[in-house]
Amino acid sequence: MAAVRRWPRKLAVLAAALPGAGSQGRAAAPGPAVLPAPGPTEEPAPEPVPGTAAPATAALYVHWPYCRKRCSYCNFNTYVVRALDEAAVRACLVREAQTLLRLSQVHSVTSVFFGGGTPSLAGPGTVAAVLEAVAGAAHLAAAAEVTLEANPSSASISRLAGFRAAGVNRLSIGVQSLDDSELRMLGREHTAAEARQAVEAARGLFPGRTSMDLLFGLPGQSRDAWAQRLEAALGLCDDHISLYQLTLERGTALAAQVRGGALPEPPQDLLADMYETARNVLVATGFRHYEVSNFARKGALSTHNLSYWRADEYIGVGPGAHGRFVLRGEGGCSREARVQTLEPVTWMREVQSHGHGTRSRVVLNPLEQLEELLTLGLRTDEGITHECWGHFSPQFSLQDVFGEPGEARALQQSGWLVLDSGGLRCTWAGLAVLDSLLPDLLWQLQRALGAARCPPRDKEGQDARAVSGHDGQ
Repeated sequence: MAAVRRWPRKLAVLAAALPGAGSQGRAAAPGPAVLPAPGPTEEPAPEPVPGTAAPATAALYVHWPYCRKRCSYCNFNTYVVRALDEAAVRACLVREAQTLLRLSQVHSVTSVFFGGGTPSLAGPGTVAAVLEAVAGAAHLAAAAEVTLEANPSSASISRLAGFRAAGVNRLSIGVQSLDDSELRMLGREHTAAEARQAVEAARGLFPGRTSMDLLFGLPGQSRDAWAQRLEAALGLCDDHISLYQLTLERGTALAAQVRGGALPEPPQDLLADMYETARNVLVATGFRHYEVSNFARKGALSTHNLSYWRADEYIGVGPGAHGRFVLRGEGGCSREARVQTLEPVTWMREVQSHGHGTRSRVVLNPLEQLEELLTLGLRTDEGITHECWGHFSPQFSLQDVFGEPGEARALQQSGWLVLDSGGLRCTWAGLAVLDSLLPDLLWQLQRALGAARCPPRDKEGQDARAVSGHDGQ
């Protein structure tokens, strides 16, 4: 593989902003620096023309940006506030969800995910109000997956029962570690004992639908220590586990400690060994490694997260949330990348004025849509099916792009990649090193589509296709 090729930053940002790297909204990137311009309030979308297209479906993500404290490794779009008008936040979440569902003309919402931040700090009434608004604007099946992220420190049995009554049917617990010293280093509020209590309570209320998040590669964490954490997690978990390698992000307290020499930075070979150990142990105990960071057994895959990785449409509601959907209500036919305003007070003001707080909108060209599909689809063990690829690329099949001599053929011959009747996917070995494979695959895709061109840029270097989110849309 050509070492000089790099994974484009915009795609790395996209991957980081999705659940494969934690909560969708947690790593929300600022996006193009386009200031919102005053515009009209939202208007009812026109009725769809009968028979023109199949009813649109989408997943919906709701970002609750507030936390009690900021963890030492966190650079996500979260805020610690002394006082909060939850009723005002709730009203804005409801209104933005209604507006974006109307603009997208989505017929059915396939799943809802409340992420953050710490959405378990929100009242069950807020969750219920958002779900009621969604069900009023689109079809939300009674069995649709509704996930809520929770911290152990705000996951008492009574509180979780309230969320269940509000409509939540799946819980994702941010355990991160089952060792008190590691939790203190991470700046977490809870203890290992509280984490165990929270998971046990969640399993009682959401049997078979409780997920645990764990971090590995912590400063000073040894191979043996990680094996012990993994063993403890297996004795506690339900049927879904998410494992994330800790990233030392610039500007965080933990990164400063490592840079200053107070804590050691884990070597890359140790990180790779920890990941491979976890994969082998979890698969041996009945888990399916269905996505780079996610493991499930007994069919307990996350429906919502699969929507991202399969390049389905999704709507982002709340400060900093990302979305990818077609603006059918304005006669649109192309997928847009949308980012909501990050700062909650500004976002609320925009929602109150315009019906939504979209900070930027970029219409994705065909190449960009395929780049996103490639970047996200290869994260799963199923990869990219021919049908899914054909939806985005009716002119160039997977075989046309990746079956010809080139980088992809070399990766197949080296045992990293498979292209067959099922589609394009990584092998077991390839999934572990996906980031190193993507630059070559993206380069071959760009060549195949004759895409030496770049999106037009304005005089300040911004994407000239980026427009204000408040020009009526």
